[in-house]
Amino acid sequence: MAAEGTAAAPVQAVAAPAAEPAASPVKRDWRGRRPFWGGLLVTLGGAEILFTLKAPLPVILHIGMQGLAGYLVPAVMLLCGLLILFNPAQRLFYSFIALLASLATWITSNLGGFVIGMLLGVVGACLTFGWLPDQPLRQGRQRRLERRQARQAGA
Repeated sequence: MAAEGTAAAPVQAVAAPAAEPAASPVKRDWRGRRPFWGGLLVTLGGAEILFTLKAPLPVILHIGMQGLAGYLVPAVMLLCGLLILFNPAQRLFYSFIALLASLATWITSNLGGFVIGMLLGVVGACLTFGWLPDQPLRQGRQRRLERRQARQAGA
């Protein structure tokens, strides 16, 4: 109840946010032809580790090879993640190198970017290594695809 002498504010209906449109068929096809999630996780892991390193260049040069490796190993992870995304034909080699680089960050880069970046890199490398191109759709996914196509044909 509003106190005497004060006006109650009118209640406005808030519209529900519109649902985001599904990914376009071109994007979905591009993601489907490569180990997208594995490459993305490796890239994010390398970027996270690079952003957690905050030593100035004179300190890195004074420390020597160990300080330089703190920047080189996550940069290799980041590069491998991008190569997985844009050159999926060589995914096994890139995933192996990304896995080794992810594990090497434990020693070289703040315990693997405070463990988060290392775990992202390891999981992404494993997803990439296990990805198989041209794999037939599982039965449940096949049914969903058929329902979606039927819905689009009817609309």
